[in-house]
Formats: sequence, structure tokens, C-alpha cells
Amino acid sequence: MTIADIKVPDSVLAKEATELVRDTADELIFHHSRRVYLFGALQGNRRGLSYDAELLYMGAMFHDLGLTEKHRTSTRRFEIDGAEDAKEFLLARGVTEDAARVVWEAIALHTTPEIPTYMAPEIALVTAGVELDVLGIGYDEIADEQRAAVVAAHPRPDFKRRILQAFNDGIAHRPDTTFGNIKADVLARYTEGYVRPNFVDVITESRWPE
Repeated sequence: MTIADIKVPDSVLAKEATELVRDTADELIFHHSRRVYLFGALQGNRRGLSYDAELLYMGAMFHDLGLTEKHRTSTRRFEIDGAEDAKEFLLARGVTEDAARVVWEAIALHTTPEIPTYMAPEIALVTAGVELDVLGIGYDEIADEQRAAVVAAHPRPDFKRRILQAFNDGIAHRPDTTFGNIKADVLARYTEGYVRPNFVDVITESRWPE
């Protein structure tokens, strides 16, 4: 399958990953994850980057699995849950440790601005795909017809409201994991009683006397 001139990987590994995400996540996360791959690949082509499409696909497809019901009792950051799921999946299918590590880092860092840009192309492009689909960063860098083709294949009805709700649902039970990252903004808006930790207070109120 080709969407917006981007070929979607169709290896056995890619098909199994697609099936796993279909079975584990809801339609919102599935379509979002596919758009992340497509937008990441489009940005990679635009930037002239050489990337492994299959590894980029793995990072994109697994990047939000930490928000799913499977991890509703987890106390880790949701990014790490998704990264660990991907690593386990890949290693069980004979993918090398080095390649699995690239996917792990792509997922673990996808909510950390700027740093992924200086890492392996697959890591940078998972973040680029997320930023375009969720935040609109790079929206005008992609041709209108390419954007339209991606959304036609993977629609985003009421996406802004629904993805924010999905973020909240996936992290509300582990609010401490949002300290120092952008997901604190989600809980501050949608979870009653959430108090955002303050980095300065953490330092000044630590057990050190001075």
C-alpha cells in the first residue's frame, strides 16, 4: 500500500505489528499511529534523511501503546511502557538488539522536544510525525494533497478532543510520571485535584540542609 507517495511496510514483521496494535489499541490510536509513520516519512523525505522505513513504522505503531488498557496499573511513564512493548515484540522476532534499541529510544523520547532531532533518523522522525499530527508543527511543510491523502486513509474525526482525553485516561492513575514533561498540562486541564509539581520546590524542600 502506498499513501501520499509513502510505501507502508508490508513485511511479516510489519503486518504482525499492525495486527497487534489493531488488537490492543482503539481506532483513535491506530489511525493516529499510522499517520505518525506517514507524516514522519514525509518529513524524512523532505529533509533528505536516510531512514529504515520498517524501524520507523515500528516506532510509530507502538509509540502510544502505553496509553492502552493493558497499562492502566503501570506506574512508569507511558512512553516507557510502549517502548518496552516494542522491544519485547522485536526481540522475540529476531530483530537485533541495536535495531530494537533505536525503536525503544524513538518511543521513549517522542514527547521530549528537540533532543530526538539530534539522534538517529528513525528517532527524529517518530517525533516529527507526532509533532505534525498532534501539535501541527510542520503542517505547512507538507503539501496539501499529501496531507489530504494521509487523512483520507486514516481519518481524524474530533481528533484534538479525543486524543487529549486518551492522554488523560492513560496517565491520570500515575500523575507523578508527568513531572517535568508536557503531559502535566493534560492532567492540569482534565483531572480534578491534580497539583502540578514544581521543580524549584522539589529542590528547596529536599532533605539537603543547604
